[in-house]
Amino acid sequence: MGVTGPPGPVMDRDEVDRALARLGAEHKAIEDSLLALQDHAGRRLLEGAELTGTTRDRWASAERTITLLWTCFDVYAGALREAHEVRARRRWPGRDELLELTDRLRGESVLVAGGAGEQGLLSERFTLEGLVRRMNELYASSLDVVVTSDAVWSALPARIDLLAAELGRTRSLAHSVGVRPGEHPAGDELEDITAELTALRAQVVTDPLAFWRPAAGSSAPGGGRPDTTRYDRAALALEDIRREIEAVLAVRQDSEERLLRLRDVLSRADRTLTEARSARGEVLAKIAASEVPAVSGPPTALQERLVAAAEYRRHQQWHRLSPLLDSLEREAEDELMRARESLTAVTAPLAVRAELRGRLDAYKAKVARLGAAEDPLLIERYDTARRMLWSAPCDLRVAEQAVLRYQQAAADVLSGPRDAGGRQW
Repeated sequence: MGVTGPPGPVMDRDEVDRALARLGAEHKAIEDSLLALQDHAGRRLLEGAELTGTTRDRWASAERTITLLWTCFDVYAGALREAHEVRARRRWPGRDELLELTDRLRGESVLVAGGAGEQGLLSERFTLEGLVRRMNELYASSLDVVVTSDAVWSALPARIDLLAAELGRTRSLAHSVGVRPGEHPAGDELEDITAELTALRAQVVTDPLAFWRPAAGSSAPGGGRPDTTRYDRAALALEDIRREIEAVLAVRQDSEERLLRLRDVLSRADRTLTEARSARGEVLAKIAASEVPAVSGPPTALQERLVAAAEYRRHQQWHRLSPLLDSLEREAEDELMRARESLTAVTAPLAVRAELRGRLDAYKAKVARLGAAEDPLLIERYDTARRMLWSAPCDLRVAEQAVLRYQQAAADVLSGPRDAGGRQW
C-alpha cells in the first residue's frame, strides 16, 4: 500500500486527471493487499485455531481492525467512484466541477462511521489521501499479527515434532541399555524433556505470538524472529543425554576389553607392592640407621569394585557399568603409580649404597691409572670404605663419610708432584 501526494489549491483538469489516476492505482493496490490478507494461510490458521493468551487478545483486536479496514475501503471506493462520475460529466470541466473535484479529491469529504472504541474512530472525516494513510496503518497492524503467527507456526511445531521423534528414538535406545526413569538420572531427564516438548508444542499452537521476538527498532510487519529459547534448551539437553547413551553403548561394546585391562593394571600394582614389601625386608636387613617407609597392602577395595563391574556386565546393567569403569580406570592407574612410587621410596637406600659403591670404585680406578694404587693411606681408606659398604647392615651415613675421606685422600695424593712414570716424588 502506498501514500498519495500532498493536497493543493483549486485543481485544473490535468491535476484532477493525474490525482484520479493515482488514487485509482491506490485503490487497486489496496484491494490486492486486502484480498491477499484474506487468503493468507496465517489468517486461515488463526480463524480455525483455539487461541489463548497474547495471540487470542491480539487476534480479536486484529479481526476488528480488518473489519474496519474493509469499511474504510468501501467508503474510499465509493468516494473515488463519485469523483469519477463528476469528472465524467464534461470532457472539459468548468470551474464548478473543478471546485467540486478539488473538494472531493483534496478536502475532508470522506466520512467513516466507526463503532465505539474501534481503533479510536468515531465517525471521523478524512481526505482521500488521509484515508489511504489510515488504511495503510490498519493493514500493517493486522498483517503483523497474521505474519508473525504464521512465522512461528511455520518454524516451531515442525522442529518440535522432529525433536520429539529423535526423543522417541533416544528413549527406545536408552531403555535397551537399562536407562529408565527412576533407575537412572538420564531416564528421568528424558521424561522431563518429553513433558516439556508436549507442553511447548501445545503452547506454540494455541499462542504463537508468545513465542515471537520483535526486531529492535523495526516497525515493518513481521519484523523479528521466532523465540526458540525453550526449544533450544530441550534440544541441547537431549543431545547431552544422547551422548551419554552412546557412551553407555560404547561400554557395552568394549567392556570386556576394558575389564581385562583393569585386571592387568591392578595385577601389576599388586606385583609392584609385593616387590616393594620384599625390598623393604632386604633394606631393613642390609641398611642400618635408615628410615624405610611402610608399604600398603593390595588394593582390595578396587578389587571388590572390579568384581562388581563384572557383575554389572554379566547382568547387562550398562548404565551402571559405564561410570564405574570410568572411575576404576582412573583409580587403577593412580594405584599403579602409588605402588611404583612406594617401590622407589623403599629401595632408595639401596640406590644410595650402589651409588657410593660405584663412586668408590671409580676413584680407585682413577688412582690406579695415575700410578698411586700402592699408596698406604689410600689403601687403608679404601679398605675401610669398602668394608663398610659391603657389610650388612650398612650404615650409609658412616659409609658415605668413609667414601668422602677416601676421595679427599686421593685428591691430595694426586695433586702432589710426580715423575715421568706418574709416581709421586
